[in-house]
Amino acid sequence: MILTGFAAASSVMSVAAAFDPVAPDGDDARRWAEQELSDPVYAEAQPTALDRVAEAIGRFFSDLFRTDVGDGWGSALAVIATIVVVVLIVVAFLIWGRPRITPRSRAGASDLFGEDDRRSADELRRDAASRAAAGDWTPAIILRFRALARAVDERGVVDNPPGATVHAFARAAGRAFPEHRAALDEAAAAFDDVRYLRRPGTAALYVRVGDVDDAVSAARPVPPRLSSAGAPA
Repeated sequence: MILTGFAAASSVMSVAAAFDPVAPDGDDARRWAEQELSDPVYAEAQPTALDRVAEAIGRFFSDLFRTDVGDGWGSALAVIATIVVVVLIVVAFLIWGRPRITPRSRAGASDLFGEDDRRSADELRRDAASRAAAGDWTPAIILRFRALARAVDERGVVDNPPGATVHAFARAAGRAFPEHRAALDEAAAAFDDVRYLRRPGTAALYVRVGDVDDAVSAARPVPPRLSSAGAPA
């Protein structure tokens, strides 16, 4: 703007020199130009600090989203971005595993072999241990087997629908944990013995069911399908 003002002032001086017989010399012309440019109108026309910051920000975002990259770089950047996203997804799966269904979000999670029981697996284990400590083996065995079923259901490994029998659950869990299939069948038989056949529970039977619960809880299920206790064997 200052150079423009000098040019305008010089033009004025040139025109004045053409019509005024008394044309100013170089010093006078410079002085007159400086007086002209000292007018506040020129200062108001200069960009403010805020204007310069806004211009810099706009230039930054313009450069950020420029598409005129070199030959071949556009497709290369797209490929690199895709690879980075895929790697991040794989790393997330390796660290946290696949999303699991929480016990509160599962439909029918309150049903355990025909009875309404909303306790979590940990709560059932604690109650079973309390009964076992009192020597009350029959309810301790029943509670521990229900803890086993609830724990597998909470992990999203076996779908245990309402009305499923203990043997249907054992078959479904055996497909997910094939190395524990026989032990799961034995635990289901122990539950049947004390729950339906009214046979007395024993400490040895309680320990056997607890060992199965611990082993299955520590095992990794066979991926990737969801087993169902309601599915045919």
